[in-house]
Amino acid sequence: MVTATVGRGAVLGAVALSLLALPARAATGEPAARAAARPRAALPAPDTAGLTAVVRSAVGRGAPGALARIDDHGRTYEATSGVADRSTRRAISTADRFRVGSVTKTFSAVVLLQLADEHRLDLDAPVNRYLPKLLPDDRITVRQLLGHRSGLYDYTDDLFADSVSGFEAVRNKVFTYRQLVGLALKKPRTNAPGAAYSYSNTNFVVAGMLIEKLTRHSVRTEYEDRVFKPLRLRDTFYVHPATGIPGRYARGYLTPDKVGDPLVDSTEQTVSWAQSAGAIISSARDLDAFYSALLGGRLLSSARLAEMERFTPVNGTTAYGLGLRRRDLPCGISVYGHTGVVQGYSTYAFATKDGRRSLTAVANTSNNGKVSDALAGALDSAFCGRKAAKG
Repeated sequence: MVTATVGRGAVLGAVALSLLALPARAATGEPAARAAARPRAALPAPDTAGLTAVVRSAVGRGAPGALARIDDHGRTYEATSGVADRSTRRAISTADRFRVGSVTKTFSAVVLLQLADEHRLDLDAPVNRYLPKLLPDDRITVRQLLGHRSGLYDYTDDLFADSVSGFEAVRNKVFTYRQLVGLALKKPRTNAPGAAYSYSNTNFVVAGMLIEKLTRHSVRTEYEDRVFKPLRLRDTFYVHPATGIPGRYARGYLTPDKVGDPLVDSTEQTVSWAQSAGAIISSARDLDAFYSALLGGRLLSSARLAEMERFTPVNGTTAYGLGLRRRDLPCGISVYGHTGVVQGYSTYAFATKDGRRSLTAVANTSNNGKVSDALAGALDSAFCGRKAAKG
């Protein structure tokens, strides 16, 4: 079911889009004069009908539920379809929390880049300077970790070669960072340091180790003190190794590899296999606020943000910076953020270069390429507008 509201509590119908005109959240740490001075991108209005079609399509392709939320200069557009819980049949809501998967990587990169701003970390220094003898090659730098150019093997390729049995083997397990790195180092590296882009969760496990070594605090404390609390992200948590999601949330359902097998409720898990590479919990509102703040210059110095936005091409439409993806849309607009997949949840969270328009789209299933492809359509609806979408 797609629901719609305008303002507070007025339901418009079973197949519609919610258009909420809400005041913009108070800025954190950015003077009003600076915000006003930035040029505004001439974006077309969001394609609200297209956003409705995206969430309906995701459910039609196998997701129990899907949601999308656009924040455009403080005006929000929301669409939902399907259920948050297959047992109770509760309708999914844009207020539901969920596991964000690899969107966590941007949070981890922000913490390390803040440490670089504080002159506590040199991005071009060898990782082994800070974590002696951890890696087999002194040439691997912090910058290469954050840009997925270290050549370190992704241990999750082996853990989840079979989606369901692999998940069940680790859902309640608690790993140390070193155990995860050890799994990666059992395999040959994918390339020489800096030679090529090769996505690997191992990079951001090491990033978590760096955060804890340099600050002498847990990643949870650093996320909270540096990002969650300053931005007032009241739906965003790092609870590892606890297995639950606080408050109101959408349950997650893992799609098995074998077509026709039932979905597996994967909501409760430690996510210890990912940690600083993928264990944050959040909401659509909070992810919109996070990427708006980051790209709007409220979390990093302008010089450090520019480094984050130095991109290495991945394919014809995507590129990767430091914990940040760029997607080039068919209408000629580029957006910045990250995708996230963790058992039971698939997420797209992106914003414009100036952070003034942001989108989060989520389905409460994973391991389903058709659902992921449907969600990707939310980017066109959010940033390209109706005329471009019809093309």
